[in-house]
Amino acid sequence: AYFMDSQRQATKDSGVISGLNVLRIINEPTAAAIAYGLDKKATSVGEKNALIFDLGGGTFDVSLLTIEEGIFEVKATAGDTHLGGEDFDNRMVNHFVQEFKRKHKKDITGNPRALRRLRTSCERAKRTLSSTAQTTIEIDSLYEGVDFYSTITRARFEELNMDLFRKCMEPVEKCLRDAKMDKSSIHDVVLVGGSTRIPKVQQLLQDFFNGKELCKSINPDEAVAYGAAVQAAILSG
Repeated sequence: AYFMDSQRQATKDSGVISGLNVLRIINEPTAAAIAYGLDKKATSVGEKNALIFDLGGGTFDVSLLTIEEGIFEVKATAGDTHLGGEDFDNRMVNHFVQEFKRKHKKDITGNPRALRRLRTSCERAKRTLSSTAQTTIEIDSLYEGVDFYSTITRARFEELNMDLFRKCMEPVEKCLRDAKMDKSSIHDVVLVGGSTRIPKVQQLLQDFFNGKELCKSINPDEAVAYGAAVQAAILSG
């Protein structure tokens, strides 16, 4: 949404070089809104305001769009180029590094392979905790022949990351300020990016918008691509 003309042209050029038939360039948040048909809903009630909350693996973007008679306008964007799922993984990795130290009096931080294996397990655990309250980590011969078995609850995972989760609300407030809008005037809140599956992130966002239902029925990893495909189909007739 915040690309300049030169960046947009470069994106188009790369598509052509790749042998694609480039129809148009579209903003990611706009594509997500199209995926949910917000441009169709907009016609009946005049202008609609949508907040797109995109929390991915490494970056975080919030965009505020207005939609009127099928026309999208980006009113404000905010975010953090260094906040995402990897940061949540890191918190869990550090938690287990400390636990390994306590249990086995060994420090694995100097061993890249051990850290990599722990990180892979932590990412898997994080995903599992989006649908269950507790999960286990089991890594055979993690370091110097020592097996590592442990459990972590969703509550503990949330505790480890609560400051980061709360930080996700700041760009939401900034977007509203920049667009000079009150949160009560937002009609739709759309979730994009795999990290929006985290229940606590959803809860904080829903609480911020006074219990409003979030748009989350489309796979958040695919919402942008889905919306772009819908738009491409329309343009192709």
